[in-house]
Amino acid sequence: MELEELREQLDGIDKQIVELYEHRMEVCRQVAEYKIRTGKKVLDRQREAEKLSQVRAMTHNDFNGHGVQELFEQIMSMSRKLQYQLLAEQGSMGRLPFIGVDELETRHARVVFQGAEGAYSQAAMVKYFGPGINSFHVDSFRDAMSAIDEGSADFAVLPIENSTAGIVSEIYDLLVEFENYIVGEQIIRIEHCLLGVPGTKLPEIRTVYSHPQSLMQSSRYLAGTDWRQISMQNNAFAARKVAQDQDRTQAAIAGEYAAGVYGLEILKRGVNDSDSNSTRFIIVTNQKIFRKDAGKVSICFELPHQSGSLYHMLSHFIYNNLNMSRIESRPIEGRDWEYRFFIDFDGNLADSAVKNALRGLREEARNMKILGNY
Repeated sequence: MELEELREQLDGIDKQIVELYEHRMEVCRQVAEYKIRTGKKVLDRQREAEKLSQVRAMTHNDFNGHGVQELFEQIMSMSRKLQYQLLAEQGSMGRLPFIGVDELETRHARVVFQGAEGAYSQAAMVKYFGPGINSFHVDSFRDAMSAIDEGSADFAVLPIENSTAGIVSEIYDLLVEFENYIVGEQIIRIEHCLLGVPGTKLPEIRTVYSHPQSLMQSSRYLAGTDWRQISMQNNAFAARKVAQDQDRTQAAIAGEYAAGVYGLEILKRGVNDSDSNSTRFIIVTNQKIFRKDAGKVSICFELPHQSGSLYHMLSHFIYNNLNMSRIESRPIEGRDWEYRFFIDFDGNLADSAVKNALRGLREEARNMKILGNY
């Protein structure tokens, strides 16, 4: 047969497929109405597994069997999404446990940050809350999360991502462990400076202190020196040590903010290798709130260790026309080769598309948690 004749046959078959698909979705609508009346769950894993086995058995070779199974997985996925939408419209899937607010209440708030006075976290805090904020600092990220969890602080400022070094994995794990939620973010440009006791000259320096990541980020500049490099818990601690010792053979790599806090002199600016280095900080609280003008949602969930499981979860964003801006994975403690996924996407918890996507994810994923809307 000529190609055009074959294409005409395909067009006719496709027309039948579309008609049958629309017929099937109309029946699915009636199924959703039945589930609304009876309170049945949308996802019936046993029923879907049986259906996939049945349709695969109708084919005549393995290639077609695999293709038909994939096709019906998609058809059933679209059916579920239609049912979630109808259930949401009828108010049959509950309300999200987050309250929208016009503004965050920060006037009398107490804010905690990790590190010492002069840390980049403090600089991010001041930029977000303003210079008059009531604050204190703790030694570890866990201490900061505990402070807001127990109520000794209203907000915490925590670094979650650096543009050159990547994510701060410990923060992701703590967001899962604690019932604390992201309500804001602040990005600050990171410019490492070489700091010393006032009057120090570069030839006098013998030792430089900083966080190991900052030493690595300044490796090209440090390669031109014979200085001893000593790692510290963070840059602010390094600046504080140099200020306390008042030793002109010592220097610290830290930010301009730390120089002002400890009265150190900036001996050289921009010693970091990249001039486009920025860190994103999150603002966390123990309340389930979000600003009504928030535009980013962060969630996490676990998945069964099965082929295609992540693919099906991500389809909820496609179906609801939501733009996913980030996906990260972290290993789940105590479960070898299983992972928890962290996703950021554009939207607001009051949006119907966001509600539909989250309800579908909650039904089909394991341990889905909304980390915040900001």
